Amino acid sequence: MKISTKGRYGLTIMIELARKHGEGPTSLKAIAQTHDLSEHYLEQLIAPLRNAGLVKSIRGAYGGYLLGRDPEDITSADIIRVLEGPISPVEGIEDEEPAKRELWIRIRDAVKNVLDNTTLKDLADYSEDNGQADSYMFYI
Repeated sequence: MKISTKGRYGLTIMIELARKHGEGPTSLKAIAQTHDLSEHYLEQLIAPLRNAGLVKSIRGAYGGYLLGRDPEDITSADIIRVLEGPISPVEGIEDEEPAKRELWIRIRDAVKNVLDNTTLKDLADYSEDNGQADSYMFYI
């Protein structure tokens, strides 16, 4: 499975919102400028995240976006599934011969396990430590 820019930039948005959790709304413009991304593209990504209840929008001059739930209650899998669809290394696993099917299932389950067990809080804490997190090691 290849994660597209939708998934990667969606995670970027969500990690930024998690890092600013409790500080009030954050604008997409600020996130776009911080990460040198297209604000227009981020606007396209925020809609499905909002529809899924992962973010809330606040209107007005000091508006922006907030997480829809606490960072420890949102997993990276929640975000990837909203933006990328089902997690699967290949399509049509059920049509594969048994040995290959078993391999694809094991790969899928390993990826799902990492995504399901990595919260936004984990990612925000890791980012804030500039990659020096002591307690998180990610294996696929």
